[in-house]
Amino acid sequence: MLSFLEWAANATFVVSVVLAARNHLYTWWTGIIGCILFAVLFYQVNLYADVTLMVFFIATSLYGWMYWSDTEKPSIIQRTSPWLLLLFVAAAIIATLLYGWLLFTTTNAYAPFIDSAVLMFSVLAQFLLMKRRIESWICWLIVDTIAVPLYASRELYLTSFVYGLFWCNAWYGLCSWYCIYKKEEQRDKQWKKSVIAVD
Repeated sequence: MLSFLEWAANATFVVSVVLAARNHLYTWWTGIIGCILFAVLFYQVNLYADVTLMVFFIATSLYGWMYWSDTEKPSIIQRTSPWLLLLFVAAAIIATLLYGWLLFTTTNAYAPFIDSAVLMFSVLAQFLLMKRRIESWICWLIVDTIAVPLYASRELYLTSFVYGLFWCNAWYGLCSWYCIYKKEEQRDKQWKKSVIAVD
């Protein structure tokens, strides 16, 4: 049976994720509220890696809020080098195995390795999102693909459905950010040409 807590957590998170895809500053404070609600919800169903993830999200959301709010040094959407991204993904996989083993041996966590994969790739996605890297959306696609069946298996059907919507939104975010990136790249090239012409 759906609880008010699950409804509230998902509703708040939907707003935050949509705002992120639209490259909007308010994604951070709405995300903080959603994370607090989800932390309580996940604790109730023994998804402890997800509780850890929500605590992490709260801390990084505060940083992201400040980083995106810096008007003196406004951040732009950027790409991550393939080798660096490969290194990040490898680190996330190793961390997934280690944390999954820790949960498996020391707690009654449900699906500890799968739950840990959601945690670690969400951490990677969040770090990339804070720095406005396009590849954050690829990581969110991985997270959402894993999370949908995981949450459904714990009868969190609304949360599973919403993460399915997040999967669709991640595709939108990826396309939207790439278009913005190309426009900013083109504008930067034109600016450099104008500077050279003046010189």
